[in-house]
Amino acid sequence: MTRGDLIDIMREFRSRTLDLVVDLSDEQMIGPRLPIVNPPLWEIGHVAWTQEFWVLRHMRNHQPMMEGSDHIYNSTDVAHDSRWELLLPSRQDTLRYMEAVLSRAIGELDGVRDLSSDEFYFYLLATFHEGMHAEALTYTRQTLGYAAPRFTNAQPKIIDHHPLVAFRPDDVEIPGGTFVIGGTPDFPFVFDNEKWAHPLELKSFRIARAPVTNGEFLAFVEDGGYRKPQFWSADGWRWLELGGTPRLESSFAKFFNQDVKQSPQPSGSKDKLDHPLYWQREASGRWRQRIFDHYVPLNEKLPVIHVSWYEAEAYCKWAGRRLPSEAEWEIAASAEPSPDGRGINQHRRRFPWGDDPPTRERANLDWRNLGLVEVGAYPEGDSAFGCRQMIGNVWEWTADNFAPYPGFIADPYKEYSEPWFGTHKVLRGGCWTTRSLLIRNTWRNFYTPDRNDVWAGFRTCAR
Repeated sequence: MTRGDLIDIMREFRSRTLDLVVDLSDEQMIGPRLPIVNPPLWEIGHVAWTQEFWVLRHMRNHQPMMEGSDHIYNSTDVAHDSRWELLLPSRQDTLRYMEAVLSRAIGELDGVRDLSSDEFYFYLLATFHEGMHAEALTYTRQTLGYAAPRFTNAQPKIIDHHPLVAFRPDDVEIPGGTFVIGGTPDFPFVFDNEKWAHPLELKSFRIARAPVTNGEFLAFVEDGGYRKPQFWSADGWRWLELGGTPRLESSFAKFFNQDVKQSPQPSGSKDKLDHPLYWQREASGRWRQRIFDHYVPLNEKLPVIHVSWYEAEAYCKWAGRRLPSEAEWEIAASAEPSPDGRGINQHRRRFPWGDDPPTRERANLDWRNLGLVEVGAYPEGDSAFGCRQMIGNVWEWTADNFAPYPGFIADPYKEYSEPWFGTHKVLRGGCWTTRSLLIRNTWRNFYTPDRNDVWAGFRTCAR
């Protein structure tokens, strides 16, 4: 990556952030106080503050550009529930601050021919942080029932991705053996929780070619799955009894900066959830689904989305299946069969289709289709074993708790991973709002298991 590439990426990421709020009213920029979102006005200011903190203050010892900004935007110190009560800068002042920070950060690159590894690290850290917040702003619009975003600078091009050959949503078999998972130093940027690649032994397993669809999950719903405790873990059933809403926050850990450790928890609800959060049954018995600010008929070929880990676990038990471990998921995405088909060769793919970066023909990323596509789409993105859409479209829950890899050492942004080990579940693969520069087979996302408000679904394995 060159200096020019980095500047272009920074500007494009900022443009997308601004596009995600440009149409919101001043009232919508604050929004209701909820434990699962931030005020959008605070969020965009926090994006700029983070860029200033790491690129200008931490790395170059600059003084703060806005007086008192640490007491407004430092998510480590500013409790989530207090963010609606802060005396935030006005919308115009916030936008001016964002522009000033970006301009100064880019200006620091003038005359620099070769960036040091530390400079690349902190510039990319701040930029990728912004990309993650763009995903958060998009699901905030869904949570609050705002209209779908409309992009003023570069409207994503929606193209037909239906496969020419009928797609069979069956299982593929992955042979057992010794495998390597985790990031390697040749990646342009590696988060601390991906470090480092290490071997492990796995038995052979069978994993679904595609994520679970709305149609498949609908069978569980209509069989009364939400009313049958035998399919639910004790924690999952307790979550249902409380109304089936998220109780804890820290998606993407501090990169989404929605830590609600000091915020009140929602009380129990008399209306127990008996279907995915944004589904609704019409009087006719047909189902529909809320997409941002309107309802559409439920498309049974789309992947199920906005389901918690508890719901995924219950479905699996009902269906006689199980969630894949994160190691199984990564191997299904990155491994290649040996020439005789009985094992795995030594090469690991960076993406399911190979080592070349994502394109519009391979994965639903970057808001490219302004929503989900059917699970049979994007055959050019298949893994070597035939798994489809392992990158993009919908995040996929795995069975595992979020935990450090052997020899873990926290990176300078110490709050990113370590505080969340043991309390979150791992998701893999990205979704339709994930930036293509961020995602790869080794990237580990993590949410608490009650989260059903984000772009998460799942695929299953045979027991």
